[in-house]
Order: sequence, then structure tokens, then C-alpha cells
Amino acid sequence: MGLLEQFRHGLRYGIVAVWLVNGMLCKVMNLVPRHEAIVSRILGATYAAPITKLIGLAEIGMAIWVLSKRWVKLNTATQIGLVLTMNVLEYHLAADLLLWHGWNLVFAGLFALLLYYYGFRLSAGAYKHK
Repeated sequence: MGLLEQFRHGLRYGIVAVWLVNGMLCKVMNLVPRHEAIVSRILGATYAAPITKLIGLAEIGMAIWVLSKRWVKLNTATQIGLVLTMNVLEYHLAADLLLWHGWNLVFAGLFALLLYYYGFRLSAGAYKHK
């Protein structure tokens, strides 16, 4: 395995780790209650707990999709859309609950650029299920 392939694998596993940590630990296991507070602020307190867990399960699903290497471009576009939409909504509706406040948008933008690089540049033609 060449250096580029090792880098692509490492980046893929790093992206998977982001989705797993945020989905499993922060939301499903509720180790970071701030996530449920953000959902409560945006969607209301009544169903914040189950909705937060569902979001976490969806994030775990995203991690599995990334690991599958199937439909990489669609997967990447979906991730970018979700990350940017989620962070813009959180910034406008619950900025005081965000870990880094306005910087969350900066970090989300940087993550989106990293996703773009992985999915549309680094992985272009690398996987047979594009």
C-alpha cells in the first residue's frame, strides 16, 4: 500500500471517528448533554431526548456509509450538506450552547473542505463504487 493510499485510509477513518464520537458518545450515550440542549432549543423540549438519539443513530449510519466506500461522491455531498446546514442552524438558533460559539462555523467549514478533498479529490477513481 502506497503512501497516498495510507493517507486516504487514515483520512477515511478520521472522518468515521468524527461521526462515531458525535453520534455514539455525544448523542446516543448522552455523554455531552449540550447536544440534547441544542436540539431542545431548536425543536422543543418535549421530544429532544429521542430526537437527539435518532440524530446520533443517523450519525452512526453515516460512519458506516463512509466505511463502506460506496457512492463516495454522494456520501461526501451529503456529509457536507448536513454539516453546514446543522452548524448554520445551531449558530443562528443556539449559539450560546455551542462549544466554540462562532468558531463552530469556522470549524464546520474546515471540516467541509476536508470532506470535499477526501471525497472529490483524493478518492476520485480510487474506489470501484463511486
